[in-house]
Parts: sequence; C-alpha cells; structure tokens
Amino acid sequence: MKAKIRLYVEHPLGPGQDVSLSRDQAHYLFGVMRLAVGARVALFNGVDGEWQAAVTTAGKRGGVLTCDTLSAPLGLPPDLWLCFAPIKKTRTDFIVEKAVEMGARRILPMGTDFTNSERIRQDRLQAHAVEAAEQCGATYVPEVVPLIRFDALIDQSKDRQLMFCDEAEAGAQRAPDEVSKGPWCILIGPEGGFSDRERSRLQSLPNAHTLSLGPRILRAETAAVAAMTLWQTRYGDW
Repeated sequence: MKAKIRLYVEHPLGPGQDVSLSRDQAHYLFGVMRLAVGARVALFNGVDGEWQAAVTTAGKRGGVLTCDTLSAPLGLPPDLWLCFAPIKKTRTDFIVEKAVEMGARRILPMGTDFTNSERIRQDRLQAHAVEAAEQCGATYVPEVVPLIRFDALIDQSKDRQLMFCDEAEAGAQRAPDEVSKGPWCILIGPEGGFSDRERSRLQSLPNAHTLSLGPRILRAETAAVAAMTLWQTRYGDW
C-alpha cells in the first residue's frame, strides 16, 4: 500500500537508502502525524522519483527512514516558466502554489515598472513550492528564483516563446499562433498592468504572442491560473 504522507527531502534516494530527518521533519512526522516505527512515508527529492520508505528510527529531534520501493518515476513538467509581478503576500503565495500544481518548471517573480512589491522572501516562496509538490503528488519541485527585472528576463528568454497576457486586450479573443511545443514563458503583469514601454517592447518581439484572457479584467492570481490552463490544454501535458 502506498503511503499517504509525502515528504520532500534533500537526500539521494534508492533501494535500502537511509534518510536522516531534520528536527522539523521529525516533529511533523512523529509529533504532528503521530507516526511510529514501521509506518510508511513516500519520499521524493526532485531527481530520483518517488520512493516508499519505512520509519526505522523515530525520535523527538530526529529519525531515520529507509527506502525500499520505487513508486513513481521522476516526472518533469513541460519546459514552462511562469513569470509574474509580485503582489500581496498571500496572493503571491497562491500563485506559487498553483504554478506547482499546474505544471510550471520554473517560477520567476518579476520586477516591472508598476510592480507594487519590490521585495520577496525567496526562501519562503520556495518552501511553499515544496509544500505544494508534496500535496499534489508531483515528483519535481520548480525552482523559485530571486526577483528579476523585466528587461533582464526578456533578454534571458530569447530562445523561448513568450505568452504575453495583456489586460488591455480583454475581450479581443486572441490566442497564440500555432508554434512548436518547445520552451515557453508566460508573463503576468502587476495590478496596474504592463507599462506602455514594456508593452511596446513585447509587441516588437517575434517570439511574443499577445493573449486575451477573456472579456473581463482578471486579478493577477486569477490570470496566472487562467493562462496556465490555456497553455497546458494546447501545448502542455494535459
């Protein structure tokens, strides 16, 4: 029987491999979830797939799990970056969590001309990505990168198709042209939208595709989910 509890670990996984737990992990498994020696836990590290493991040592400050069976191979999501302008804390958390659940390979907070928040806690957002992967059954955890400026991001994305979600196009019913399923990047602007300068630059790029997300202007976190849904159904692994 597959374990119901999944745990991300930064440790190699394989048959007979022992995995030592951190104090926080031990507290979660033995203090919160009340597991004991012999209990089953599913482990993944973003590289070796998902492994079923048994608790062999349980303590208040640590413990050991021993791997025995590969239960799922590594499943890489499509080569899709989700780039978004950070917004209020809980709504940014929501975007990161949904990006993991919906299959982004990389998550890039983006500083734009109208971005309201110029600071992020990368470590906290990465922790949210890990939690989302644990809950949704993913075997891969996307990297959440440090805040990157819009222009630097565009310079780094010359080999990617860009899906430019522009609130100024609301109701235009436009969609990306038929292009390859290669690397893509979805760009979600801030609450004030992209500036005229940013919009002009994107519209001048041969690899950029303007997309309307329907007849209504969406909140940033809703736009991220809507854009990823459209992309996955057309170019992704759904």
